[in-house]
Amino acid sequence: MNNIKKIRTRIAPSPTGHLHIGTVRTALFNYLFAKQNGGQIILRIEDTDKKRSKQEYENDILEGFEWLGIGFDEKYWQSARTKIYKKYLQKLITDGKAYISKEEAGEGKREEVIRFKNPNTKISFVDLIRGRVEFDSADLGDFVIAKSLDEPLYNFAVVVDDCEMKISHIIRGEDHISNTPRQILIQEALGAPRFNYAHLPLILAPDRSKMSKRHNAVSVNEYRKAGYLPEALVNYTAFLGWNPGTEQEIFIMDELVEKFNLSKVQKGGAIFNPEKLNWINKEHIKLMTNESFEAKILEFLPVETKKMALANDKMFSKILPLIRERIEKFEDAAKMAKAGDWDYYFKRPEYEKEKLLWKDESDLNNVKKHLKKIIELLEKTAVFENEKIKESLWDYATEEGRGFVLWPTRFALSGCDKS
Repeated sequence: MNNIKKIRTRIAPSPTGHLHIGTVRTALFNYLFAKQNGGQIILRIEDTDKKRSKQEYENDILEGFEWLGIGFDEKYWQSARTKIYKKYLQKLITDGKAYISKEEAGEGKREEVIRFKNPNTKISFVDLIRGRVEFDSADLGDFVIAKSLDEPLYNFAVVVDDCEMKISHIIRGEDHISNTPRQILIQEALGAPRFNYAHLPLILAPDRSKMSKRHNAVSVNEYRKAGYLPEALVNYTAFLGWNPGTEQEIFIMDELVEKFNLSKVQKGGAIFNPEKLNWINKEHIKLMTNESFEAKILEFLPVETKKMALANDKMFSKILPLIRERIEKFEDAAKMAKAGDWDYYFKRPEYEKEKLLWKDESDLNNVKKHLKKIIELLEKTAVFENEKIKESLWDYATEEGRGFVLWPTRFALSGCDKS
């Protein structure tokens, strides 16, 4: 069945929930390994659970991978492969390696299931990350591989698919290690050669609990909505259990393909660190061209702020470097805009004159005097740069009381209590 001639890996998500980081990490490592070795990666949608599988989840998975830049050479859907599974189930029954068993189904009812005839042997395989792993298959008993000829269960369907699709390396999470002995037994019964296995460490939440679809995991689409760049999310995800062994931390996809090595994947759990993700995202934001940065900012701005920015495009271009310095993700820019932090650049502030008074100051004439002096000093400033402006004002502000001078100056310009 499985005549391996080249590297072929696969990622097999089930459309029973949104695409999350755990699935992305598995897909990414499969992608990097395949592409590094001139091989292929296959996407297999495991949609045989009709009750829980939903089209919206399938769309989310496909769109998420496309956004991240993880492409596939072939795509399959298990729901379209029922006849293939049926053929191999019948073969196992005919060969005496599986049998139909009538079992209690509750309320006095009996139902037929198909059980694998366990040869009760010792199984061992070499995991490319964990080394030799051994099992005694006698502990498994004669396990169920299908509810009927038309309803194969996971461990059977996945083996048939991996054989038919000529998969060479199965790279997946360590929570699948317990499935491996059953799958190896089925492979041997079907006359298929062994696959190469590599079981990745679990991804842990900051509190060291397991991340999953139902616990702690944020969907990829939520990261997208928050304004993370796909390049940054890929870059960060690559470091969840892997390290290049160098000081380099910022990678683009082509560099990851070049540097990735399964032998450098760790065995221990990988802790998801949101602060590190934010830092990596900020570093990728720094790498953006001015044009792409401006376009991305505009995607996230509230409607009114976007209108102001487009109507004052020259001013908008001037403040983009200031925005780039202050954000870790593009959602931050939207929050700044909503808070009115950008109003200063696009419209005159409106405020009550009493707001110009600093703490114990009660005389607006003093405020007026200070503001006139500030204007005079600014007009004499030869170079209009941060440090030169500060030098021009500092002595006067220190002499008169910095709060009494600098507070009304800032409030007159911005109309804001905070900088």
